[in-house]
Amino acid sequence: MQVMNRKVIWVLFLLLFMFHQDFWWWDDASLIFGFLPIGLAYHAAFSLGCALLGWLAIKYAWPHKLQQFAEKNTTGKEEG
Repeated sequence: MQVMNRKVIWVLFLLLFMFHQDFWWWDDASLIFGFLPIGLAYHAAFSLGCALLGWLAIKYAWPHKLQQFAEKNTTGKEEG
């Protein structure tokens, strides 16, 4: 299950990577809510999407076993 989670995270990362540039709105002067340029609104939503992806990656694809191994001291006991 964890391998599948990592694959989903990678696919979402690649999608965000592809949609990072909003070249389709470079010449669009439309305003969202009457004051926010559409390109800026897109990047605000994109930033929220990146934050959500980071949260998903930490929650579902974090290498917990590797972290536990790294946190052990030389005697094999966990610190803390």
